[in-house]
Amino acid sequence: MFDNLTQRLTQTLRSVTGQARLTEENIKDTLREVRMALLEADVALPVVKEFINSVKERAVGQEVSKSLSPGQVFVKIVNEELIKVMGEANTELDLSTTPPAVVMMAGLQGAGKTTSVAKLARFLKERKKKKVLVVSADIYRPAAIRQLETLATDVGVEFFPSDISQKPIDIVNSAIRHARLQHHDVLLVDTAGRLAIDDAMMAEIRDLHAAVKPVETLFVVDAMTGQDAANTARAFNDVLPLTGVILTKTDGDARGGAALSVRHITGKPIKFLGVGEKTDALEPFHPDRIASRILGMGDVLSLIEEAEQKIDKVKAEKLAKKMTKGKGFDLEDFREQIQQMSNMGGMMGMLEKLPGMGQMAQAAQAVSGRKRYAAV
Repeated sequence: MFDNLTQRLTQTLRSVTGQARLTEENIKDTLREVRMALLEADVALPVVKEFINSVKERAVGQEVSKSLSPGQVFVKIVNEELIKVMGEANTELDLSTTPPAVVMMAGLQGAGKTTSVAKLARFLKERKKKKVLVVSADIYRPAAIRQLETLATDVGVEFFPSDISQKPIDIVNSAIRHARLQHHDVLLVDTAGRLAIDDAMMAEIRDLHAAVKPVETLFVVDAMTGQDAANTARAFNDVLPLTGVILTKTDGDARGGAALSVRHITGKPIKFLGVGEKTDALEPFHPDRIASRILGMGDVLSLIEEAEQKIDKVKAEKLAKKMTKGKGFDLEDFREQIQQMSNMGGMMGMLEKLPGMGQMAQAAQAVSGRKRYAAV
């Protein structure tokens, strides 16, 4: 995500390097380029206007400190304003209630809602050590119930059975009773996806929310819809008291307009990013880390966390002991290292999180693409 925006911004921000003072005149062209970069990334116009005005107000007239160049001062200002636009800090799920904590998922059909339920279940089970129960209240798409049951088995959480002949409110109330009896910490509720925002379907989910009173109501939205994602979230928020947003398919969105627009337009925090198809491809949303990625400064903290979660520590220790004893690095060791790297998103995924290496990853992908094209 943000590939195009990162490339444009890193090139643009170099233009203020070497100035003795940041003035309205010498940052005018830079701000114009930043504005164009944000608009091309499909960031909502009100967000772009406020962002540019805030950067301009802070940057003009600022004296350059002895240890920083004007370019660095300007980048620092842009970085801080990006963080502010996206919500300052990570907002975790608030599960501090008498178990089970009910979390309801809402969204348009095709946004990846059912898959996100499974991803969140795995996240809560593995990282937060919660006992999770999942249930589908989607009585309009029988395949959704079967899909969630299959995914629940894959991630190792309990699935509460439901049927299209039941009412959504009855399904969820039964699941809540079961969760209490079995001492589950969290109940994740998958609701019916909407093809559009129609009155009947919105009334149904509003009534369901009022009946079960979830502690969290998360709106699942496809990041590839750009600023429309923020507008759809706002429409849902007018009907439901949303507590947060999950942006899905961010691995296929090179623009990033949704991430930069949702918080400003809805006032609701982005809590998670869906970064792939697998059930472990869910990341907590950290505005400061995302801003750092956008400006090509990497995201070392996320890389470290990913390494801790996905690297096989037993195999790593075994290889380390082997190397300290002076034994050779054979093809089997090489295969295991490639597998470990693949688990962390491959070489490109790792390079993007290293400071200054994002453009190298893009260049490598471009070269690889040209070679594949030439081969064809």
